[in-house]
Amino acid sequence: MLIVQDLHASYGSSRALCGVSLQVSPGEIVCMLGPNGAGKSTLMNTLSGLVRQDRGEIVFEDSSLDRLSAVARARLGIVQCQEGRHLFETLTVGENLKLGASRRGLAWRKVATELDWLAELFPVLRPRWRQQAGTLSGGEQQMVALARSLIAQPRLLLLDEPALGLAPALVRQVFATLPLVAQRGVSILLVEQSAPAALQIAGRGYLLRAGLVVMAGSSSEIRAYLEENGGCLGSSLAGSISMGN
Repeated sequence: MLIVQDLHASYGSSRALCGVSLQVSPGEIVCMLGPNGAGKSTLMNTLSGLVRQDRGEIVFEDSSLDRLSAVARARLGIVQCQEGRHLFETLTVGENLKLGASRRGLAWRKVATELDWLAELFPVLRPRWRQQAGTLSGGEQQMVALARSLIAQPRLLLLDEPALGLAPALVRQVFATLPLVAQRGVSILLVEQSAPAALQIAGRGYLLRAGLVVMAGSSSEIRAYLEENGGCLGSSLAGSISMGN
């Protein structure tokens, strides 16, 4: 579904991506791991069109995205759930979801039929429907942000640091929903610092350091690599959040 070849991106004279290549198949969860400053968020913003690539190629379902705006990419079904959630805090939960659905150009009554599924994934939605998003806890805000992304009907979900700032129990709760989303045919590219959390649900992954992919493989291969070399990639990768008991 997604093929990225030799992607470079920079902010002025500061180079953030130095030749990143990756692939994501339909209905697959792929993780991109790396410490702070590795270029993970820049990668997501470049894929979604918020940051312009310097060179390289991004192909989505056999079509090049290189000249497409962020709006055009969203209309193709590339939806980014950004780090930090970025909800409209003075709007209610329901109003935030309605904005997420606006990409589809449908009347709300036609989109609202999907709320039953979203409410099963995120039970917080119904009781908080008329509550201002800014008054929710961090975990509740992350669930609303995910629901807002999903109601836009993504074909590829770019999910940036969903575990950021959450307690381990809430991380488990949020991450447990992602395989259910993938089962509906949504491809997920998951950017994370918390390697144990991401590797438990992703089939494959990549390690990013200083804008370069330093290792790619199955989740078990990456886990073994981190056990041996995690210290050189940043301590947050080697032992941050445990998804065990």
